[in-house]
Amino acid sequence: MAVVRDLRVLLRFQDFRRLLGVRLLSQGADGVYQVALATYVVFSPEKQTSAGSIASAMAVLLLPYSLIGPFAGVLLDRWRRRQVFLYGNLLRAALACVTAILMLSHVPDWLFYVSALCVTAVNRFVLSGLSAALPRVVDSDRLVMANSLSPTAGTLAATMGGGLAFVVRLVASDSDAAVVLVGAALYLCSALASLRLAPELLGPDQELMPSRLSTALTGTARGLASGVRHLAEPARREAAWALMAMTVMRFCYGALTVMVLMLCRYAWTSGSDDDGLALLGLALGISGAGFFVAAVVTPWVAGRLGPGGWIVACAGAASVLEPALGLPFAAAPMLVAAFVLGLTTQGAKIATDTIVQSSVDDAFRGRIFSVYDVLFNVAFVGAAAVAALILPPDGRSVSLVLTVAVLYAAVAAALARLKARPLAPQP
Repeated sequence: MAVVRDLRVLLRFQDFRRLLGVRLLSQGADGVYQVALATYVVFSPEKQTSAGSIASAMAVLLLPYSLIGPFAGVLLDRWRRRQVFLYGNLLRAALACVTAILMLSHVPDWLFYVSALCVTAVNRFVLSGLSAALPRVVDSDRLVMANSLSPTAGTLAATMGGGLAFVVRLVASDSDAAVVLVGAALYLCSALASLRLAPELLGPDQELMPSRLSTALTGTARGLASGVRHLAEPARREAAWALMAMTVMRFCYGALTVMVLMLCRYAWTSGSDDDGLALLGLALGISGAGFFVAAVVTPWVAGRLGPGGWIVACAGAASVLEPALGLPFAAAPMLVAAFVLGLTTQGAKIATDTIVQSSVDDAFRGRIFSVYDVLFNVAFVGAAAVAALILPPDGRSVSLVLTVAVLYAAVAAALARLKARPLAPQP
């Protein structure tokens, strides 16, 4: 296989192997920690889970990526990246131990969330640093290959970490604190693995460092604002509408995710947390299968309908199938809906990426994708907050299902109308 062959080539670089080891341990720990957090919030027997607590957990997991992400690079260009991996993972190991203690103690929920928020906030710096360090450990001819395989390997490590968390939870009598401590141990291993890299190897070059931090931070903020202004130009109308459509569809997916979590916890099981957890894992796995199918079929379908036409088709299909499958509030049709929504959401995202990449000037592309990332995650967290206000304790909400169907239909109608109008000429 080409992937295996490419990986063998990259593994000949000693420093790449060491950096990859740091990534695998770090992202494996992320998978363990995130599953522990989710199961503690949703499936702990001693807790009466609410949609509000789920929304809080999603905010903890996602907001640092969005709010800190655009500015993380500014600090990473001032700090030695090897030290970021060392001290960042040591800090996360310590904070994860604090999280475990808080899980075992009778403390206010906000204190637990602050601890978890700190762990995920540091994660943004570590992941950005891992990407920024890659050009230092492979030659330019193999950089594209490394950028493709290294994050993919990290995602697989996070998935395996999530699986390890489920195993540890079963062995440790459903102890989420024990799972968190396993994550802390992996963070510690990642910190120790970073010591195999020379402190100056990964940069940044001191002579290229911006002179003042405040200047770099304000420059980043101005850059994001100029990216938004560029997107507002008439020639970028299709890209702007695609981003808005994807934001709404991500909102819909987030609201339905919270609903499924509540249904798994209360409506589809007879009081067994293990059964609810198994159903949730199945739903997420089926939705992931929809993501995979979207990656396979989108190039073919979008080639015939156009990227905008494929978004219209995805939103239109979701507007019809989501209420048809969701309103019975039964497990089997809802699992089918999970597949459909995984396919349509990811299909629309791939098409949106294509539209933005092809419609936006190269000089603004990075900034607009930073804005895209913020919109993508904030929409998911906002959806969780809205669902917390609407959902009843058992998760069955006709009004939420119908509201989401209307939003999908509105996206399809708006983009279909846009496609019927001629675009402004490119400057």
